[in-house]
Amino acid sequence: MTVDRRALLKGAAVASGAVLLGQHATGTAAAKPFLNYGPISREKTARIVGRSPVEHVVVVMMENRSFDHFMGWLPGANGIGIDPDGAVVDHRRYESFRFRDRAGKKHGIYRTEALNACGEADQDHGYSGGRIQWNNGKMNGFVLDPENTTYSLSYYASTARQFSSPLAMNYTTCDNYFCSYLGPTWPNRFFQHAAQTDRQNNDVHPDGSKLPVEPSATATIWDQLNQSGGPTGRYYFSDLPFLGLWGPKHLPNSAPYAQFLVDAAAGNLPNFSMVDPRFEDEGSGTSGDDHPLADLRAGDAFLSEVVHAVTNSPQWSTTLLVINYDEWGGFFDHVAPPRVAPGNQTLDTQDVIRDRRTGRITKVLAGFRVPCILVSPWTAGSPNRPRISSYAYDHASVLRFAEWNWGLHAITPRDASIPFTGASKKSLTNLRYALDFANPRTKVPDLKELSPFVATGCDLPVGPTGGISVGGDAGSVESTRTEWDELKQSGLLAGWL
Repeated sequence: MTVDRRALLKGAAVASGAVLLGQHATGTAAAKPFLNYGPISREKTARIVGRSPVEHVVVVMMENRSFDHFMGWLPGANGIGIDPDGAVVDHRRYESFRFRDRAGKKHGIYRTEALNACGEADQDHGYSGGRIQWNNGKMNGFVLDPENTTYSLSYYASTARQFSSPLAMNYTTCDNYFCSYLGPTWPNRFFQHAAQTDRQNNDVHPDGSKLPVEPSATATIWDQLNQSGGPTGRYYFSDLPFLGLWGPKHLPNSAPYAQFLVDAAAGNLPNFSMVDPRFEDEGSGTSGDDHPLADLRAGDAFLSEVVHAVTNSPQWSTTLLVINYDEWGGFFDHVAPPRVAPGNQTLDTQDVIRDRRTGRITKVLAGFRVPCILVSPWTAGSPNRPRISSYAYDHASVLRFAEWNWGLHAITPRDASIPFTGASKKSLTNLRYALDFANPRTKVPDLKELSPFVATGCDLPVGPTGGISVGGDAGSVESTRTEWDELKQSGLLAGWL
């Protein structure tokens, strides 16, 4: 591939200015300015060679979608019996997805074409709600949950996402990738950084109290990066930095998203990086992270920009891009999560397996399946036969790959439980087994480059329209205040904003 570095840098600089000024051009509404610009990343640093040809890993974690809800249409995957256009091709499988509500009424799954969820209720994705939906492995409690509506039974065809769907068709999708924790966003994002969580819910304070907030004390992958002779790392954030939950500790190795575009174009990406989307304003439907009520076009445009930045980079031939989702968002999925090693002994205490002699927890439930697309020269597929990896993975599988590749130590029992060698559909696997190192293909397919999209947003979400309330108060939303608002006002982001 021929790369015009000057043009790339110019384009990245223009994109950086657009982000800093909030001047995304769309036909709907002008974006309001972003709120924070952290430190600019350091000059080019030496990167070390790993065990594999992968020299750079980029992780992008989106929000709150299950595999069946978002990617049940993917040919060759363990989906719901439809083709990419939404036509039912396996009627027996498709009709098997019938779910009873608390009154005993059966509901089938249904296709939604709404690109946002305005008017819908955010579905239950909490610790207790996840267990109602899991229902002892039956995976049939989605409308038994009083906080859910039938919106939880909706799904999309490939046409809903102009970029991400063709991306999945041309690269590798993991159809047995589980979120790490059967619970909400923040615990799962903790797992992506730390292979454990120190809180069960989306609380700025681990115990949910209103005490003065202290930074998280959990060890993370970042503690092992940017050490002398070791792999380099950088965290890029779009508005509110999740790493701010650790206070200012990781601020020196962080930078705003605009810097990611510059680093990618200049061939200055570190060995390991994470790129977070826009989290703010989820309650109004104008975030860029795919979290309902968000407009899918905003998240799709963000992923388009990230993927093109990586594939146009001088480092493309040695880069693995991981696009995953933090958790399932309350949407249906039919694959029961496996039992996996705990991250710690303190929080995840329901539906566990304990050692009879010591009482220590040896196994906990993983969360439900979420989408995961791997984009790299070693994961190239074909639209005629999309490439699927069906080994069992979770967020710790990404960390385990980094540990294996660059000789890092395990952080917790969760990532330590994943063997460096050996792959399984029943126990967690090192992400290396989704890559075909023997047959790299650096040629990039012609994937549409989407313009940045800013949604007009929703009026105050007052309840379900397409989905039907099946009990409880899921049809009302008292406030659009989110956990990100709590983080912003917590004091943890001093120095970040």
